[in-house]
Amino acid sequence: MVSATVGYTPAGRRMRRRASGRTKTEAKNKLKEIIRDHDDGVAAAASRAYTVAHTVNDWLDHGLGGRDASTVETRRSLARQHVIPALGSRKLTELSAEDVDCWLADKARTLSTRTLGDIKSILRRAVTRAQARDKVKRNVVLLCETPTGQVGRPSKALTLDQAHALVEKATGSTMGAYVVVSLLTGARTEELRPLTWSHVDLDGDPAGTPPVLPHMMVWRSVRVGGDTKTKKSRRTTRPARAVRQCTA
Repeated sequence: MVSATVGYTPAGRRMRRRASGRTKTEAKNKLKEIIRDHDDGVAAAASRAYTVAHTVNDWLDHGLGGRDASTVETRRSLARQHVIPALGSRKLTELSAEDVDCWLADKARTLSTRTLGDIKSILRRAVTRAQARDKVKRNVVLLCETPTGQVGRPSKALTLDQAHALVEKATGSTMGAYVVVSLLTGARTEELRPLTWSHVDLDGDPAGTPPVLPHMMVWRSVRVGGDTKTKKSRRTTRPARAVRQCTA
């Protein structure tokens, strides 16, 4: 066994690190690694016992603040089905880019490309959080590409004929304006539900400089925090048929 002093506690006591091996050279090499971890700010003793499961669970418990409850539940489900069972027992400091590549390649046999991106994102964000807390030196997930997965479910989008039929059926009903605005603006349901008349201008200002057409402001959402999915999702739309439907 070999040891070295790496510093002193606030009380003045010496801080020593020890390592052992089958040979003196092996013990010295291990001690060098422990000292290097200490210099880098990595808590070596704790890191050696810190697994991928600890990492992911810590992110699930503390890294999803402010997210919608359904989003949190989806992330928990993906993590517990696809991340933790496959990689959870691996020590975080020993997780390699090759481990992640093999895991993703195996999952690509059964999961869609979208789901592969989601589970990789969970692992990447979890390791980033651990890295910020000195549990690991680098995030190996950043070195890995997302493979192409299986073809996703068929699109459920309406055909043009189906959209025409739906509009004709909805015209004159209490849901007519909602249906037309939904189809013609592409607004998400969580953006349409908080829409009020204060966000709709059916007259515009044709004489203005520049002229302002009748429009609808999709700037709010029922998501947590009241914002749209992204800032770029805030948009003002001007579908003429939707304006006519709202004024009918």
